[in-house]
Amino acid sequence: MAKPLLITVLLLIAAFAPLPRGDDAAVRVASKKFTESVILGEMLRGLSASTGLSTEHLRELGGTRLVFEALVNGEVDAYVEYTGTLANELFSDRNITSLEDLRAALAESGISLSEPLGFNNTYALGMNRETAARHDVTRISDLSRVSGLNYGLSGEFFERADGWPGLQQAYGLAPLQARGLDHDIAWQQLELGQVDVIDIYTTEARIDALDVRVLEDDRTYFPRYDAVILYRTDLAERFAEGVDALLQLAGQIDERQMTTLNRRVEIDGQTDAAVAADFLQQQFSVESGVRRSTRTGRLVQSTIEHLELVRRSLLPAILFAVPLGIAAAWRPRFGQICLAIVGIFQTIPSFALLVLLLPLASWLSLKSVGAGSVTAVFALFLYSLLPIVRSTHSGIKNIDPALREAAAVLNLPWRYRLLHVELPLAAPAIFSGIKTAAVMNIGFATLGALVGAGGYGQPILSGIRLADTRLILEGAIPAAVLAVIVQLTFDFFERRPRAGR
Repeated sequence: MAKPLLITVLLLIAAFAPLPRGDDAAVRVASKKFTESVILGEMLRGLSASTGLSTEHLRELGGTRLVFEALVNGEVDAYVEYTGTLANELFSDRNITSLEDLRAALAESGISLSEPLGFNNTYALGMNRETAARHDVTRISDLSRVSGLNYGLSGEFFERADGWPGLQQAYGLAPLQARGLDHDIAWQQLELGQVDVIDIYTTEARIDALDVRVLEDDRTYFPRYDAVILYRTDLAERFAEGVDALLQLAGQIDERQMTTLNRRVEIDGQTDAAVAADFLQQQFSVESGVRRSTRTGRLVQSTIEHLELVRRSLLPAILFAVPLGIAAAWRPRFGQICLAIVGIFQTIPSFALLVLLLPLASWLSLKSVGAGSVTAVFALFLYSLLPIVRSTHSGIKNIDPALREAAAVLNLPWRYRLLHVELPLAAPAIFSGIKTAAVMNIGFATLGALVGAGGYGQPILSGIRLADTRLILEGAIPAAVLAVIVQLTFDFFERRPRAGR
């Protein structure tokens, strides 16, 4: 009895012991997963930090609704959004016709709205110039007479109210194929000729760099998407000087400047932090304090964050799943239901699960985004359950019935049978399930970057956004190496002869 209790206590300590952290930032700004948003997020960080406030930038979070919900729930304090997105996606059920209407709608959630930053980054459709010339396409309406084109549309545009569904209806478009893709992957597929038409943002630097023809919106379907700062109203009460600093950005960036800034990152290979810092220095004489990072430093930081995600999700999963597997083996009807439920968790797409868990984390007043994200940890916990529950269930069920009968004849107490007969005999199967869950968890943990939890997923996301293979490998290779190390470690302990053999 003492040994299992000791193991349980050690696992509890390892799972829930907090790591030393610095103080939480006074101001938390966020950005979505595209270059322009990241640059603007760095500008907000730099302006806030220039007042002496501790400021954190949660980079490259998921889609619009995820970031907006994080703002409403108080997980972040400010980020840059677009008026067209607000009016036609977030408040599509209202008749929004002006900034005043937007301010009134946002005020209900405790959110304030700045004046426009000075540029309109609306949606458009783009084609490779050679392909467009071959089919004589210059306007979106021209697409309705061309058959056999493949459309690669960003996932958010593919679904949102102001995106593909309405555009297809407005122009009577009937493509050969329309697929939802990551926006940066859609660009890569356009360059490779695997898709013919993609949705684009009009300030993207890749338009000129890849010789893309922007199709005229001749039926004026797309509204204006003026960039604005959304910030929590209580931020002005807590840090008035920080809000004043952020609002300096209003009216300071035009389309040409924004396109140039995007180009410096996406085409010239400069970091978004450095580009934002240069702009703040030239425009406001603000020193944003950009720190240069080394590859080694980034690797160490990513490894710490990744291991933290694995530790906080896998160890509780073991403590929960092993008893659940035992109960499932002892109670067949419960076992069927239990295995079905944990199996369902494995089928839910990762990003969908993260979004579904955000409201729950916020309702419980837990951290939903950023370092230490409970959303990411709980998602990984759920993904880890199935292999452990199933292997524990199988290990107990497959014990030789003769041994069970012998224990029953001896009238051994159930606790003794469990600890000294069933668990030792089922241990190899349970251990195998934990090994599988550990390796899977390390891979799934890269998804934590979608809610700002860091880890090896962060360089992978950045690499995909910038089409930078080195950055992708900076996250992918260490994740693979870590998984192999864990696999070999488990294999070593499995091969070790047990005492008494």
